[in-house]
Amino acid sequence: MTSSKAHPVLLVVGAGPGLGMSVARAFGRRGYRIALASRSADRHPGYLDELRSLGVEAAAFPVDVSAPGAVADAVARVRESFGRIDVAYYGAAAPVAMGPITELEPDDAGAALATVTRAVEFARAVLPELRARTGALVFVGGLSAVVPMPDVGALALVAAAYRAYALNLHAALRPEGVYAGTLTVGGMIDGGDIAAATRAGAPEQDLTAITLQPDDLAERVWRMTDDRADGEVVVDVIS
Repeated sequence: MTSSKAHPVLLVVGAGPGLGMSVARAFGRRGYRIALASRSADRHPGYLDELRSLGVEAAAFPVDVSAPGAVADAVARVRESFGRIDVAYYGAAAPVAMGPITELEPDDAGAALATVTRAVEFARAVLPELRARTGALVFVGGLSAVVPMPDVGALALVAAAYRAYALNLHAALRPEGVYAGTLTVGGMIDGGDIAAATRAGAPEQDLTAITLQPDDLAERVWRMTDDRADGEVVVDVIS
């Protein structure tokens, strides 16, 4: 593994065993150095060992995105360590109030929408680098942003806000040569923590029909940043 400041850098915020690591591998295979950021620092050594075994230069940075300023601090540490950021991926999730939308409380709605500020903080922190390098920014969101799903409660508000923000960034940044977009996912991503919890809670249930492979989704993310044609890609196996 040869270190080179000239090699592009992918920053993955919300790195996990499912889609986050698949995105890291997809870009690593294409010559990117990888910066992983998540609150699960105990998992970082395993992630780094995997990437390094593939010949990918990588480093990990603990971050709790729910803490104000933490995302911007993480971006600064990545920039200091790698010298650049070319592609930024935001897949961090936060717990929000679930349940029938008709029973959603105003305070729960406000708390859920407040989580979107962390995504905005992330975009603001990485945009100087992306503008300098005509880079790319990708968010991942949920299908309730585009398909009515009245039983997911405040999650529908968060998904819609992420989507609207990403699409407006796409329109604003495209004239500058910077890409912004959102991958809208309708399905359970295999290998991730949500999939593991879902299967543990209903081991007898066959979830094959609604399961998506993270490596396939990671290739979608790569193509989004490579061809830069669309502000949104929807992958839906549940509606």
